[in-house]
Amino acid sequence: MWSTLILVCFAVVSAELQDFHGDKVFRVVPQNTEHVELLKNIASYIQLDFWVPDSLTSIEQGKQVDFRVESVVSYDVQALIRHSGMPLQILIDDVQLAVGKQQDSNIRSVHSYEKYNDLDTIYAWSANIAAQNPTLVSRSQIGTSFEGRPIYLLKVGKSGLNKKAIFIDCGFHAREWITPAFCQWFVKEAVNSYGSDAQFTNLLDNLDFYVLPVLNVDGYVYTWTTNRLWRKTRSINRNDKCVGTDPNRNFAAAWCTAGSSSSPCSDVYCGSAPESESETRALADFIRSNLSSIKGYLTIHSYSQMLLYPYSYQNILPNDYTELDTLAKSAVEKLASLYGTAYTYGPGGKTIYLSSGCSDDWAYDVGIKYSYTFELRDLGTYGFLLPESQIKDTCEETMLAVKHIADHILNSA
Repeated sequence: MWSTLILVCFAVVSAELQDFHGDKVFRVVPQNTEHVELLKNIASYIQLDFWVPDSLTSIEQGKQVDFRVESVVSYDVQALIRHSGMPLQILIDDVQLAVGKQQDSNIRSVHSYEKYNDLDTIYAWSANIAAQNPTLVSRSQIGTSFEGRPIYLLKVGKSGLNKKAIFIDCGFHAREWITPAFCQWFVKEAVNSYGSDAQFTNLLDNLDFYVLPVLNVDGYVYTWTTNRLWRKTRSINRNDKCVGTDPNRNFAAAWCTAGSSSSPCSDVYCGSAPESESETRALADFIRSNLSSIKGYLTIHSYSQMLLYPYSYQNILPNDYTELDTLAKSAVEKLASLYGTAYTYGPGGKTIYLSSGCSDDWAYDVGIKYSYTFELRDLGTYGFLLPESQIKDTCEETMLAVKHIADHILNSA
């Protein structure tokens, strides 16, 4: 069977897919080292698109692995895994059908908080909401992407002196569409709640929120125009045909060690150096310039329903472990109080998998104690293809956790 699989593999053109008909998403749980080695052997012959964990090197015995397989080899891969005795579940039987069902309509004429909006629509929305709410929202450009697109940041809060601030970013990984949706929702709630919601009004009076709706703007556009499941930036790598860097492996936090790769073809490519990407450098430069006021850093990702804090690059606990863990516990309880959505919480390396060069570890190490990563819905039924029908509930419950963390920062930082 291996020879058949190899022949099929070489027949597949290694170009980026635009159509995912027949592709499947499998979930397996390697029970022993032989199962782990089998997955590595399969991945050495064909390109597997790892969803959770996000790289081959992060596979561990006893932990679930979700990955997409191209249609032409999906049945061979399925047969190999079943023959090994490794538990296997088909999460998505046809990825293209899931892509088609993610959006309720292909007509996109106006901005909507309960739809996925393309980048131009988000740009227009950010300009409009700032123009319409000048005492609460302002927009600035903090950088330019590799392909020349502006990276816009919204500052949300009433004007005041010496205010503490919380930085929230979305859209690190291009295919995680629910995350820019949350950043837009957050700003909407701030504007609509000021003066009517006592808790949020108090937060906006006494804190500034820096909200970056889409960091990886080039990658996000690419997911709309070419490859829905693209993850990385779109920078050109010198002397290599493979494009892009994983922006969440591109920070100076044990850069390019655990859970990242020095290969430009890898989905977890760390880049040529820390902050080699114009997008990550823009974010880091802004935070460094405002480090005296920024007391919290919240980076929004998907999927897995987790609230993580440092460290991800090593299996050690941060100095502020007790406080960060207690706050995470109470935040996920707040989140679950609305729709019963269960979140796991803990240090990234122990809770999900080891990964280096991540923005949350970097933020913590430069002095932002309250540094958290949200992994939003779901647990794998839809994965990165969460339907628009779940945007509202996902954002509403996440708001409860974010406001709870912000309250703590206001009173404790």
